[in-house]
Amino acid sequence: MPELLDPAAAYELWAPTYSAAAHNPLMLAEQAIVERIVASCRAGRALDVGTGSGRYVPILAGSARSVVGVDRSMSMLQQGAARTRLRADACSLPFVDGAFGLVNASLMAGDVRDLDGWIHEMSRVLSPDGHLVYSDFHPSWTALGWQRTFKDVQGVQRAIRFEPHTIEGHLSALRAAGLAVLAIREPRLTVRGVSRRVLAIFHAVKPRIARKELERLAGRPG
Repeated sequence: MPELLDPAAAYELWAPTYSAAAHNPLMLAEQAIVERIVASCRAGRALDVGTGSGRYVPILAGSARSVVGVDRSMSMLQQGAARTRLRADACSLPFVDGAFGLVNASLMAGDVRDLDGWIHEMSRVLSPDGHLVYSDFHPSWTALGWQRTFKDVQGVQRAIRFEPHTIEGHLSALRAAGLAVLAIREPRLTVRGVSRRVLAIFHAVKPRIARKELERLAGRPG
């Protein structure tokens, strides 16, 4: 089995061969669902967190007047048009509170150890009534011993370390960030003749009145 690489090191090696389009069955399954969700949203500004080569930028542009993509890997950013994409840490976004009506993050949750902090940061830059759409590798990957792999420019197969997150962990982090979950999708693919859940896709909204404030108002005497 290939040595597990830290995500930062892995993306530097992967960038030259990384496609700007969904290029395998898992990514195609993810994008088919995310596109439908994003198409149902409308926003003035959209943010693509972990934008990579920018494949979601044109998709988000169908639902927002302007789109900004951020990624920590400069090598990945250099694979696509840079005018709407910035280098930034997903856990410390360089934007003011409530700057975006739509935030998307595709298949990067597994790169993040602090799931609560990451979701809280995306919630921070989300405007009231704004939508968060993101995907993660399904928890079943850990039980099955699956790896994230790619081939570098020399054709050497590499593997990327990823943080396993449970569905309950995602839901807890979303609640703690004051977000209301609208939908969870768990698409399946047939792997070696067996249908498996391969992804978890979350769609949440930031209520105009925060959950804690709703709870406070609910407890107020009439």
